[in-house]
Amino acid sequence: MDPNAIRKMSQQERLQAMEALWDALMHDGVEPSSPSWHQEVLASRTAKIEEGKAQFLTLDELKAEK
Repeated sequence: MDPNAIRKMSQQERLQAMEALWDALMHDGVEPSSPSWHQEVLASRTAKIEEGKAQFLTLDELKAEK
């Protein structure tokens, strides 16, 4: 799909197109593979939790940081 054509779409049309794409991906029966760096981030975060070094925030605390 041409990016210029997407830019010309209304927000509602873009959302509908995105929903249609997600629906098509969900029903393909093929699970997309994650990039290798995802596993590295998850392993790092898991290690922090296991070492007791992880910091957990509520959603309100996270929003306040921005």
